[in-house]
Amino acid sequence: MTDLQNLPVAIIGAGPIGLAAAANLVERGVPVKVYEAGATVGTNILDWRHVRVFTTWEQNVDPASCRLLQKNGWSLPRSNALPTGGELYDHYLRPLAQTPDLAACIETDAKVAAITRLGIDKVVSKDREARPFRLQITNRTGAIRHDLARAVIDASGTWTHQNPLGGSGLPVLGETENAAQIAYGMPDVLGPAREHYAGKRVVVVGSGYSAINVLLDLAQLAKADPGMSIVWVVRSTDLGRIYGGGSADQLPARGALGWHLKQLVEQNKITCITGFSTEAVTPQGDGVLLDGATAAGHHQLGPFDRIVAVTGQRPDLTMTRELRLDLDPWLESVKELGPLIDPNLHSCGSVPPHGHRELSHPEHGFYTIGVKSYGRAPTFLLLTGYEQARSVAAAIAGDMEAADNVQLVLPETGICSTDAVMADGGCCVAEVVTIPAGKSGCCGAATVRASR
Repeated sequence: MTDLQNLPVAIIGAGPIGLAAAANLVERGVPVKVYEAGATVGTNILDWRHVRVFTTWEQNVDPASCRLLQKNGWSLPRSNALPTGGELYDHYLRPLAQTPDLAACIETDAKVAAITRLGIDKVVSKDREARPFRLQITNRTGAIRHDLARAVIDASGTWTHQNPLGGSGLPVLGETENAAQIAYGMPDVLGPAREHYAGKRVVVVGSGYSAINVLLDLAQLAKADPGMSIVWVVRSTDLGRIYGGGSADQLPARGALGWHLKQLVEQNKITCITGFSTEAVTPQGDGVLLDGATAAGHHQLGPFDRIVAVTGQRPDLTMTRELRLDLDPWLESVKELGPLIDPNLHSCGSVPPHGHRELSHPEHGFYTIGVKSYGRAPTFLLLTGYEQARSVAAAIAGDMEAADNVQLVLPETGICSTDAVMADGGCCVAEVVTIPAGKSGCCGAATVRASR
């Protein structure tokens, strides 16, 4: 049988978290192979390269990756500046991928279509852990090959699997047929996509920070065209929770996003429709209507020239069908994280420290990290993913002391509402939590610090 120790660790996805996992493993002398479905590392980030993030450079880089870069003459950009997605790519991800230690182990245009165990399917238990993983790789021409790996880290993210418009989880009636007038994610309305939005009737569906960024850009575009109309549609009726913590947010740029949007709504520059759940997209003339359910019954909005669906993403689970995974039944996150990040329970945006134990599965040697580990939950920071990568890499390398010494400090959102009291009496409780004296709230502190 194949000697597992002679095989590399397969990492799926060459975004910030996947490359961080690679850097941590390389630093420990563990051979790796990184598979990226796109044409370059950080392909998903390039989709929103125009967006300025609300965390500083210092909060967007991985320590092991920095050490690797610094060996090759790199220095951190101004640590307290807020980079755009494009700047993260140009000044961090691309140079990282070009370092001699990583360049040789990254393959782009390499989609991992399926993962299994060599010679057996998910039903077979005997000698399962002794068998290597077998990855089915598809390149840009459609050619297929199989690679073997001793362990697999899935850092493929969720960006390429956007949620549909409706609240049911399925495309609404007419959504597929009218796809030409619908954009998903964060289109660059001030850049290449400008012609599709300037002077148009636009509706944005969604309530997260991505939706807020799109709305602020549209409002900027509308300054030059008074005839442009912007409608914002959300299912929730709690605008306070949507706007965020404002000045109480420990990330000032994040707090400012909601504050600026609130001002635009109050000035009637953006029309906000709350409590509306989209059920259909219906053509009318050269535009489309949104049909939806409200507390008062059926309602129709529009017509619109363009719909922007910023309704979140979901993980692609098809490639892991032959593996034994343990997922939260409704978030599709790693199961252990489900109760900690469930938006039905709390809105803190903080999560207790967690590492390889929470990110593993019954399939020994397989880990889910990064935003995919959160499944459909909406709140994730790169800081979380970098600590996940460090812990998992240490576990794979056999350094269990380092793997279990998980430490995480997350900036508080300024919002801490809960719809359910958890067994421990709080919504953000870790096994061991050190709370600064005099602090209170469901997270216990402005930042949660814990190790185990």
